[in-house]
Amino acid sequence: MTPARIVIVDDEQPARSRMREVLADCAAELPHAVAGEAANGIEGLELVAATQPDLALVDIHMPGMSGIEFARHLQVLEHPPAVIFVTAHDQYAVQAFEVAAVDYLLKPVRAARLLAALKKARAGARPVREVLERIDPSPRRYFSVAERGRVSLVAVADVVFLKAELKYVTVRTREREYLIEDSLSQIEKEFGDTFVRIHRNCLVARALIRGVERGSENDADAGWSVILEGCGERLPVSRRQWAALKELLKA
Repeated sequence: MTPARIVIVDDEQPARSRMREVLADCAAELPHAVAGEAANGIEGLELVAATQPDLALVDIHMPGMSGIEFARHLQVLEHPPAVIFVTAHDQYAVQAFEVAAVDYLLKPVRAARLLAALKKARAGARPVREVLERIDPSPRRYFSVAERGRVSLVAVADVVFLKAELKYVTVRTREREYLIEDSLSQIEKEFGDTFVRIHRNCLVARALIRGVERGSENDADAGWSVILEGCGERLPVSRRQWAALKELLKA
């Protein structure tokens, strides 16, 4: 068997060191190599891109990005690594098992339990996005974009608007555009407090709405457009969404 390439993602150095020790106890039955360590989810995504591991051992509770969100971002890759979640807290345990997460380990991790999880992961078990969303339905802090075998992150707070075009959604920040595969409906459901729909194919950042303007006075059919801070483009408001937007502007 080809040795499994493993990365460890945990914000606590002692926990990462302990995981290396327990992995060493499993080496005889499951050959492996630790390809690297990361102290948070963002570093972990960079590490995955650099090392192309077979498996990631990921702490659930990390500052900035939870282990669940980290695993969700991995799903945009063509060949994401398997994920085994590790945590000192047990409130996720029942949920994780009920929705068939790849595996879940409580700290302190025991060698026998880790070995069973590693074998399960090597057999091909992978978490899917829908499973991860059920484990932790809280909104992500980032959108994920697959670019040349790595995951690029776009902070939700930096997004000006999102527009559905063909089978992709264009994410627009003040600096540039990105393409993601999430559906506009899914994004609206997840980030209803952050974005508002102004058209069947467009969501805009609520916090950046600075007003609306009417089209040419010479055009009787001219509709309304939204004015957004940091965006020179005027985005049309559909008649169906105008009433809801008008109420938002009054608030």
